[in-house]
Amino acid sequence: MNRTVWIARHGNRFDFVYPEWFNTAERRYDPPLSEDGLLQGYQLGKRLQSENINHIFSSPFLRTIQTAHQIADILDLPIKLEAGLSEWFNPNWMSETPQTHPREILEDKYHRIDWNYCSYLHPQYPETETEVNYRTGKTAKWLVDNFPDNLLLVGHSASVMGATQILVPNTPIFKTPVGSLVKLIGNQQGWQLELAGDTSHLERTQK
Repeated sequence: MNRTVWIARHGNRFDFVYPEWFNTAERRYDPPLSEDGLLQGYQLGKRLQSENINHIFSSPFLRTIQTAHQIADILDLPIKLEAGLSEWFNPNWMSETPQTHPREILEDKYHRIDWNYCSYLHPQYPETETEVNYRTGKTAKWLVDNFPDNLLLVGHSASVMGATQILVPNTPIFKTPVGSLVKLIGNQQGWQLELAGDTSHLERTQK
């Protein structure tokens, strides 16, 4: 029987719209979504509403949690925070280990988070491109092996590509804009890429 794994990149970031936010932010590497990013999360949820998804896994960064929470509200599912899907700990982007929002803040605003789930992997700063691809790919492989249902993984550009390339070897690099989706179909013969980084569903939802 076929099963499906969807991989989504988070919606637009607040600091992409307001770059000056970074200069005074308490957690400068963990920005929230912008207003249009929240809309993208809602649109993703509407797009996936009829896809029979059983589990949602999200990177623990705020922008991915907010994207996943919009989807989870529509699908009526909990969110499992998986650190293995985290952003690339790239020293060219980050001067130190990124600080994410603590549990006491997240608990107050994001009731869909399942705090009983424990992450399979935790990234270490700094990471090379090879290391982040290995980390995100290994996480995705572990998730599909241990949760034999239809899954949604909500991550970042690096985790979308790392997860896709481990499940579908030799997949060429493709663009993963904010709010984009990848669809993988799996069976006994392996995994096949059906949809890669397409965002036309967002345009259809807005009409």
